[in-house]
Amino acid sequence: MTNDCRPRLRSNHILKYADDTTVVDLIRDNNEAAYREEVRHLVDWCRGNNLILNVKKTKEIIIDFRKSRPTHTPLLINDSAVEVVSSTKFLGVHITDNLSWSPHIFSLMKKGQQRLHFLSRMKRASLPPPILQTFYRGTIESPLTSYISIWSGSCRASDWKSLQRVLRTGEKITGAPLPCIKNITDRRSPDPHRPQPPQPWTVFPPGVRQKVPQHLLQKDQTTEQFLPPGHHTLNAT
Repeated sequence: MTNDCRPRLRSNHILKYADDTTVVDLIRDNNEAAYREEVRHLVDWCRGNNLILNVKKTKEIIIDFRKSRPTHTPLLINDSAVEVVSSTKFLGVHITDNLSWSPHIFSLMKKGQQRLHFLSRMKRASLPPPILQTFYRGTIESPLTSYISIWSGSCRASDWKSLQRVLRTGEKITGAPLPCIKNITDRRSPDPHRPQPPQPWTVFPPGVRQKVPQHLLQKDQTTEQFLPPGHHTLNAT
């Protein structure tokens, strides 16, 4: 369990997903003391929990838009310098040090074009259009629109055209109109004027639990909510 692996300072953030851990820090006035102390704390935590950090796979990316950047002192982990990169892949999203989404869009377009080949082979096999559309929606449209609410706001016009070419090719193969990618963006992007539904649960910090009242977990209500109707019919017979 990594629940006790938390940042020591408020300016730092630790993002954990499976076996990947990312340390994010906002550095002000060229003072990297808090950032480097957080990394040392993470290394000590891993050592105390019998975990080994792979320094060769550890990368550091610096996002700095100043014209004159100061000299960066290498970050050391176990006496080994961490490689500084200009782009990295975080949970399937390509992030660059200039926050350009063109590499990410190119990766999406390349993946979509590769899967269009399988879609055209399915059409040559005389599969019906509904199956072709289902294949497109599940294997091409889904990755094209993943994290779209993040990168769509600062995407270049040339990148949109690249994605639209994949869409038009899919329409030619399936023989039916497909949802426009920009319309999907508008549908998924949060609208500040749209009323949000009430949230029945409150997000608590790590280590804090809440006891659910028993009257909210009645047996009949829970069973009808989580079990499909076919389950009740089978039990009744």
